[in-house]
Amino acid sequence: MAKNYFRNIPDFEYVNRTKDGQFISNYTQVKNFFKKGKIREDLFQDLTVFEKYNVKGDDRPDNVANEIYGDPNLDWVVLLSNNIVNVQSEWPLSQADFYVYITNKYDSEETLYSGIHHYESTQTSGDTKVKIEVFNEVDSDAYTGLTPITNREYEEQQQDQRRKIRLLDPSFVEQFIDEYQKLIGETAI
Repeated sequence: MAKNYFRNIPDFEYVNRTKDGQFISNYTQVKNFFKKGKIREDLFQDLTVFEKYNVKGDDRPDNVANEIYGDPNLDWVVLLSNNIVNVQSEWPLSQADFYVYITNKYDSEETLYSGIHHYESTQTSGDTKVKIEVFNEVDSDAYTGLTPITNREYEEQQQDQRRKIRLLDPSFVEQFIDEYQKLIGETAI
């Protein structure tokens, strides 16, 4: 059933610019990485097709695909189900990578743990609670009654948000792969 993602991407003839490609009429067959699919945002609201999932610990897309679909090669379905293009910046970091990231981003532990990234205010209306982020570096009186969010807390919140993904219901995977292969193989030039 599973097909490697890169096998789905069509090839095209590209002008060979290497030293051995002496003439402009020499071409090399390459993958068309500019052609990719994206799931329409409105489809994510259909809970019969997608399930909510929280990425655990240091799980990678292939771990999640193996757990849910029984095939680590379906990691591209996990990524495509969340319109993730760049795994490095859109997928949750491992604990070790997260530590490296925040220590490189913030020049000192004081800045990381004590530096205020922003303030938050919780607004309540009936049963609905909404957090409002407040950024105001000029008027210190504006922060009265607001909750300070440190740089560390902010970065952890960002990681927690990346952990909340959607997964295609396993019963739709085969149909999804077939449709994707048809669509990505079509030429629209």
